[in-house]
Amino acid sequence: MVWNWQLPDWPHFQYDSSSLTPLEKKFYQGAGGVFAILKHLDEEKKRHFIVDILSIEGEKSAEIEGELLQRESLQSSIKRQFGLAHDEKRIPPKEQGMGALMWTMYDTFDEPLSHEMLHEWHYLLMSHDHTLASVGNYRTHKEPMQIVSSRYDRQTIYFEAPPSSQVDQEMSRYIDWFNQSRNQESTLARAGSAHAYFESIHPFEDGNGRIGRALVEKALSQSLGQASLLAISQEISRRKKEYYTALGTCNRTLEIGTWLLFFANVIVHAQEESLALINFLLDKSKLLNSLKGKINSRQEKVLLRMFAEGRKGFTGGLSAKNYIAITKTTRATATRDLNDLVEKGALYKIGTLKHTRYWLNIHPS
Repeated sequence: MVWNWQLPDWPHFQYDSSSLTPLEKKFYQGAGGVFAILKHLDEEKKRHFIVDILSIEGEKSAEIEGELLQRESLQSSIKRQFGLAHDEKRIPPKEQGMGALMWTMYDTFDEPLSHEMLHEWHYLLMSHDHTLASVGNYRTHKEPMQIVSSRYDRQTIYFEAPPSSQVDQEMSRYIDWFNQSRNQESTLARAGSAHAYFESIHPFEDGNGRIGRALVEKALSQSLGQASLLAISQEISRRKKEYYTALGTCNRTLEIGTWLLFFANVIVHAQEESLALINFLLDKSKLLNSLKGKINSRQEKVLLRMFAEGRKGFTGGLSAKNYIAITKTTRATATRDLNDLVEKGALYKIGTLKHTRYWLNIHPS
């Protein structure tokens, strides 16, 4: 079986860039909308948006690999990088590492890619994993680096990457291509190619998917001339099966048009989500400011908890039972507080009696 890296023209990928032109135009229009809104935010709101978007990206990138991170701890890790948190609370190693990676990716997007940068990213991400032979370095094991099915009774090899002995040479060529393609390729084609190319080499013992997605963010940011601030992994997580199927079309060929078209759509949808998130955070700020001095500490705690759930809110809506659990209050007080929040326009409710549910009175796009 011949893999893409064994083909004579490797690593010269082929595709029709004209098929991406409409999406490329949409991407740049969307980027203009995001940056226009950010330009008018004060520095504090802007930093909080950046923390939120980096947290979502880090959390969902880990989730794609089956690793669940604590959202609050991940946010705390990134906030510390921004100087927004000064507490002494201990952050678990996984969340600390992912937070540091997200910050470094954001802070150094404009710097050329290098072996040292990739080694640092891997160390930040995987230093907690003591089962790995190589942390902060490319893989060195002699056995093949294979992507296989999880069935033990009948394993299927989906892909086999170049042997470890070739990784240094392959990554040198990859880094040269990444840095030289900055002003030569279409933005979406470069980002999609960067991901497919990196995943084909699979240079690390573990963490390749997460670092590969960070490289997509770096590629997009360089093309835009500022941090792209997209939660691409959130969109991938929603379409995980499609993502792996599309990426798999590159395994035995250098024709990657199908993959690029799929991934370009993922990027554009992720950008739409980013714009919706900015509007959500603006609505949050407006609502909380309008209620300042008008609600009690219990009500404020619940509203902040609801906003922390994101644009979709609590699954199924907030119930009186949820309110009691969050505030440790009585049912009578919870009912009074909730009715008051509805009267003040902070919440709206649907249903009756035990089926009553409450939602934030904003209109997510």
